[in-house]
Amino acid sequence: PTVSITFPAAVQAVLWWRYRIAWGATLCVLGLLLGEWINRYFNFWGWTYFPVNFVFPSNLMPGAIVLDVILMLSNSMTLTAVVGGLAWGLLFYPGNWPIIAPLHVPVEYNG
Repeated sequence: PTVSITFPAAVQAVLWWRYRIAWGATLCVLGLLLGEWINRYFNFWGWTYFPVNFVFPSNLMPGAIVLDVILMLSNSMTLTAVVGGLAWGLLFYPGNWPIIAPLHVPVEYNG
């Protein structure tokens, strides 16, 4: 999650500074997820036939929404950087849990 916040933070900073649009991180994450799904489909399934449910991209949407909401409520880039960056990291694993949960099945030995 450390490197994944760079593009949404940059897009959010530019859109907030120039146009006062507070949904820049969500817009950037939607574009990143679209590109990642295209990459996963054509490269992992199209070339090597990996199951698509094993090579899913990480879900960054909950962190982006919280980042945008913190900027909208506080109107402060400094507070958004500190609190929003913390929330981005803390929401990364719980945001991916609905995707990972079906893969957590008990292993059956000797059966």
